[in-house]
Amino acid sequence: MGFKSINAMVHFSKHHLMAFSRTVAMAIEKAIPCKRIGMTVIGLEVPHVHVHLIPLNAMEDAQFIKKEKLSTEEFQAVAKSIANYL
Repeated sequence: MGFKSINAMVHFSKHHLMAFSRTVAMAIEKAIPCKRIGMTVIGLEVPHVHVHLIPLNAMEDAQFIKKEKLSTEEFQAVAKSIANYL
């Protein structure tokens, strides 16, 4: 796909990123019991971005302090459950 300007490319990219993130967030919300899905977009180390989609039950859940510990099997089960809703 060709773009006439960098602004056109950025406009396309950010809307595609948000649309894709919304699709995944809705799948997570169906697969994991939570009040809502929080989103952070981070990219400080090098020029890039990545999206964190976080199941939230309280504001403290969005602080990256409390991390869930899952076994490989539990992690795979959660990933499969989310994938089933995509």
